[in-house]
Amino acid sequence: MGDRKVFGVRGDDEVLLSIGELAERTGLPVKTIRHWSDAGVVPPAGRTAAGYRLFDVQAVARLELARTLRDLGLGLGDIGEIVDRGRDLAEVAAIHADALEVRIRTLRRQQAVLRSVARRQSTPEELSLMSKLARLSAAERNAMIRELVSDVVGDLDVPTYREGLLAATPDLPDNPTPEQIDAWIELGELLGDPGLRAAMRRMAEYAARHAPGLHDDEDLRAVEDVTEVWLGEVNAAMEAGIAADSASADPVVARIVAAWLPTQAVMDDTLDGDGAEPRRRLLEQLELAADTRVERYWQLMCVITGRPVRPSMAAAGRWLTTALRSNPEPGARAARVAGMADDDVTGTGPAAKLDACRRVLAEVERLVESVPLDRMEDPTPCAGWDVRALLGHLVWENLLWTSLAMGAPRSDFAADHLGDDHAGAFRAAARATLAAFSRPGMLEERFGPAPGWRLVEQVTIEMLVHGWDLAKALGRPAGIAPDVARAVLPAVVEIYGDHPRTSGASFAPARPVPPGATPADRLAAYLGRPVDWSPPQPS
Repeated sequence: MGDRKVFGVRGDDEVLLSIGELAERTGLPVKTIRHWSDAGVVPPAGRTAAGYRLFDVQAVARLELARTLRDLGLGLGDIGEIVDRGRDLAEVAAIHADALEVRIRTLRRQQAVLRSVARRQSTPEELSLMSKLARLSAAERNAMIRELVSDVVGDLDVPTYREGLLAATPDLPDNPTPEQIDAWIELGELLGDPGLRAAMRRMAEYAARHAPGLHDDEDLRAVEDVTEVWLGEVNAAMEAGIAADSASADPVVARIVAAWLPTQAVMDDTLDGDGAEPRRRLLEQLELAADTRVERYWQLMCVITGRPVRPSMAAAGRWLTTALRSNPEPGARAARVAGMADDDVTGTGPAAKLDACRRVLAEVERLVESVPLDRMEDPTPCAGWDVRALLGHLVWENLLWTSLAMGAPRSDFAADHLGDDHAGAFRAAARATLAAFSRPGMLEERFGPAPGWRLVEQVTIEMLVHGWDLAKALGRPAGIAPDVARAVLPAVVEIYGDHPRTSGASFAPARPVPPGATPADRLAAYLGRPVDWSPPQPS
């Protein structure tokens, strides 16, 4: 070759470099340069007598550009066209920028999945499902929802319901939060639950029977407004301590029915006022919508797409369905209460009832005084209540019935009536109860439709049942005042025999009574307590 000219010094087109010199100049391996040369990215300018490749000075610039494009993910074919100016660099860059964006989104989702795996301590099977769901494209997600809608709606004439389902296609963000990844995983599992599709299908069939065809935005807003009304009414009733299966729930139901009826005009214009049929129809609608899987489906959709999540309506729905069952038509529960107000099925007189109440309160007071402070968070047979909540209820029941007996009903159900001295709070409330009940003439005085001794009887029942709960929670003998428990059971059957025993009601279904059960056990079992319940042992 003779005297080689050095690239960058002479700048002469006659300068030729060997492949090794080119590698030294660019920092690329000889093997890479040879491969790219074979692909046409950097064709040699000539060859030595021995057949070795020689490159001109332009090869350095071509290689630098090729390396940059390769790092961005371009293939050698595209790179060759660009360095030869066969394709516009801006066009190719834009195409590959889009491809990189897709790749970045995929990597972010995979990163989020791995973080979720670490946080959830997932099994290999869960990891496989999570990865599969995270890799779904937008088209695949759309197809997944379309398949659900087709399965649920079929050929039913419910276009508004169909469009609502299709409009909710989940769009997982490019950089999802851990909550969104968890929601996406849960949604994938939920979509495989046949129960979800069955519940949605029942709702679609109901709509097809009672409200077929297209509904406008005004109709949908009216339904949303009624939902807000009944939620507000029910939540206020629950906060006030109104039992769903009591006559006190009837006015709440009446206000809800009044707000709901105008939305039913398109379905049935014969529902022109509150009554048995409107209440039956409202109950039917609520029961159709009560499936927790459907509610969870919409909550997950909101989490995934970043929309506000409505708090669960399950508890409020249970309250309202129970209130409708207990008050199937206006005044029904109150009429039944009034009809049995003077019917003493126990065979004991008013004075004996007051004496029984005094004895039960004394036994429960000793039990309350024995509760250690470190047992306040222990579970009880009364579902959802720990010991502290149970003690608070024992105090509240005394405060409530005392206020009724004094003609000044209390409404501070949600307040803390226990304070720091649970024994003192119960003692004071029980003393006030006995003082109010011992007032001359109170036992015969009328409180609404009922005589005073009915109030006494109610406190006795409450203290027996919840005293039994407390004894069981503490692992103590639960045979409270056996003769009183035995005598009062017929009254309990009379009062609560027709109450719904469903979720949201005051009592669960009656439980079996084992051999050797005490009268208090029998009373508790009738009101839904598992007689064989015992405090869980520390692990």
